[in-house]
Amino acid sequence: MSSIGTSKGVLEIVKFGVYVSVPIGLMYVFANNNKNLQKIMGHREYVVYPAEAVTPQTPEELREMAKEIARKRERDQAMRN
Repeated sequence: MSSIGTSKGVLEIVKFGVYVSVPIGLMYVFANNNKNLQKIMGHREYVVYPAEAVTPQTPEELREMAKEIARKRERDQAMRN
């Protein structure tokens, strides 16, 4: 084995150790001390609903409004003639 291959193998082992140990360490810190978890999660709103908005009109209401507008146009045209 060359020295280059050995150093790459050690680097991969170290990287793997970091990738595995960081999440495990964080879970250990938060699982053993609930105050840390509450401190971090308690200050954030994860679900934010929009404010109450005006409900859209039903199709029947829209049709009635369109008929009313058409009646007004017909009256206006009849008055002009």
